[in-house]
Amino acid sequence: MGYIIDGLREAFHLIVSLDPDVMEITALSLVVSLTATCVATAIALPVGTAVKFTDFPGKKVLINLIQTLYSLPTVIVGLLVFLLITRHGSLGFTGLLFTPQAMILAQTILILPIMTGLTISALSGVDETIRDTIVSLGATRLQFLTSIVREARFAIFAAVAVGFGRAISEVGAAILVGGNIAHRTRVLTTAISLNTSQWEIGTSIALGILLLAIALVVNTGVSLFQQR
Repeated sequence: MGYIIDGLREAFHLIVSLDPDVMEITALSLVVSLTATCVATAIALPVGTAVKFTDFPGKKVLINLIQTLYSLPTVIVGLLVFLLITRHGSLGFTGLLFTPQAMILAQTILILPIMTGLTISALSGVDETIRDTIVSLGATRLQFLTSIVREARFAIFAAVAVGFGRAISEVGAAILVGGNIAHRTRVLTTAISLNTSQWEIGTSIALGILLLAIALVVNTGVSLFQQR
């Protein structure tokens, strides 16, 4: 137990002193995950709305496929992106391998099915009476969809928070396409993995505390928003 106490002390010192390396890793984690979440939201919201309110053959199969991809392993996503952007891949000319942009791409692909599926569920939760009222008032197609999304905004915001949490906590894809390069692609989860393997317990605990703190802030923000 002694090494744990020593690790906690070191972690407290690193956080309070705003250790540059720790702050840099935390900042990069936030930039990568927030960007991926914003991109995924911009795609998931219109796609989820279109799937929900459009009838087409295979709709149920598509929804089941989206829900199945909730549990898509991060290493599989990382492998697919790696094969695409490696020098011999289809997108090798972009030079994205081992860059933050590659990590953003991988995280976007990872959380997109989750956010799309939860958006569909959120829109399905809007009361039928509200839908009928909007239609009876003569709303256009765009006005109808906008009003429904507004009614489901609390659940959609929660879906965004879930997507962000999934993105910032993943490690497999980040290592495969980012390479865990110091001062370039090292984020909280990959840094925790590396420091633990090197028995840098204090640094690992500090990074873990910051990761939990970010999750707490996001969940608290969602709760406050929903209560309002």
